[in-house]
Amino acid sequence: MPALTDAESRVMDAYVAVLRRLSSVNPAQTTGTYTALRAAQALVSESRALRDALALMFERNEKEIHARTMAKALESLEGDRLLQRLSPPRDGGAPPDAAP
Repeated sequence: MPALTDAESRVMDAYVAVLRRLSSVNPAQTTGTYTALRAAQALVSESRALRDALALMFERNEKEIHARTMAKALESLEGDRLLQRLSPPRDGGAPPDAAP
């Protein structure tokens, strides 16, 4: 994982948490309304944490986001796997955790 400032690390952690919640809410990738509801409720606090992490970066005068570095960090945190869960399944089949 690339070297990140403390504030950048917080942004990445919060962003991955938001992605995780969004992927659980995605109706094309989930099988239960209760799971999706709980994820949607948690998404609010995860979004606040992301906002706060970005505000911290700004307060610390870290006004530029280095996209390549952040992309590498996201990749190391398996963000690419989470991003895939935000769209419909490619094969048009059931979600990976669906019961047969």
